[in-house]
Amino acid sequence: MDPVTLFYRFGLALVIGGLVGLQREHAEGGKGELFAGVRTFALFSLVGAAGALLAEVLAHPGAYLVVLAVVGLLIVVSHGISSWRGAVGLTTEMAALVTFLVGAFCYWGMLELAAALGVTVTVLLSFKGEVRRFAQKLTQADVLAALKLAVITAIVLPLLPNRTFGVPPWDAFNPYRVWLMVVLVSGVGFAGYVLMKRLGPGKGIGLTGLVGGLVSSTAVTLSFAQRARREAGLAPALALGIVAAWTVMFGRVLVVVSVVNVALLARIAFPVIASGLVGLLSSLVLLRAARRGEAAALEVEAPFELGPAVRFGLLYAGILVAARAAHLYLGNLGVYLSSVVASVADVDAITLTMADLGRPGGGVDPATAARAIVIAAMANTLVKGGMVVVLGGRSLRRAIAPVLAAMLVVGVGLAFAL
Repeated sequence: MDPVTLFYRFGLALVIGGLVGLQREHAEGGKGELFAGVRTFALFSLVGAAGALLAEVLAHPGAYLVVLAVVGLLIVVSHGISSWRGAVGLTTEMAALVTFLVGAFCYWGMLELAAALGVTVTVLLSFKGEVRRFAQKLTQADVLAALKLAVITAIVLPLLPNRTFGVPPWDAFNPYRVWLMVVLVSGVGFAGYVLMKRLGPGKGIGLTGLVGGLVSSTAVTLSFAQRARREAGLAPALALGIVAAWTVMFGRVLVVVSVVNVALLARIAFPVIASGLVGLLSSLVLLRAARRGEAAALEVEAPFELGPAVRFGLLYAGILVAARAAHLYLGNLGVYLSSVVASVADVDAITLTMADLGRPGGGVDPATAARAIVIAAMANTLVKGGMVVVLGGRSLRRAIAPVLAAMLVVGVGLAFAL
């Protein structure tokens, strides 16, 4: 290894160790004698890099393990002394061990991993209070939901066959890809739920609608429309929350398509972004009136359960096969009809379906798939507008109607200009 590369790798180890140590010294500086500060953490990382170098020079991996054992022994002794003094935490000691390993990663050339680990450790150490407060807000149902999501992602998904079955239209069914979409949608919904738990549902109607739209824009619309009938004075503010949730839905469509079929993103971007901009501008108009209203609480349950996840998977697989069959037997008209019908139940499922079928060799022309996605988003918006008409009061209908009309005109009009 040339000297420039060698010094660069040791230098990165020094910087990462110093960064972690700086955070520890800042966090524990006023709490008595430190286990390790900036200098010690920098040395931990440098010793890790030096141990990796020594193992390479001696051509024996045991040399690195000896260095690791010595460092580990020092950490154990230090922790024993700290525990005897009444400090029983292991956070700093574990951070030191990870920093040592990061130094070795730097020497071995895994620089991206080393930098990512260093930043992650520093962030975790810095957000101690925030993480503790967030954990205190969690319920048993939240923890179980997170574990179930982990199970379907890390255990179920790898076991499913990644291939299609049968002749058209059954060739559209791929168990692995279907379950991958279940994981994707469940993950997006769970992320939105976590944000709501972190921010709190009572931070304001607009913010609640914005964050709630990540979980379910339909749930936001239903909840706020029902409240508008009971409290007509909050109609402008509740309209803001509803429109904000609809706007986030358009953003979700863009994210889903970019993950599944990025080539299709350019085709749907113009009408979807334009519709989203209508919602954004309308939200700004409604914001002033919303500030005069009280904060609305939207109770959203943990968005992941195995039963609904399985039902979504079945729905997605059914729509996938039905859309393929509709295209085979009815052409483009069949695709559009299936998009409208499916969007009433779930816009994510039909978006995933069309993004998948719009791939090269997927069986649907990309332009048709793009129009179908936009039509599905517009149909879903129309359904939610119907909820407002049926369940909301006159003031809410008056505030929502112009936004709904503008979104539909812009979205559908631009969809057929693709």
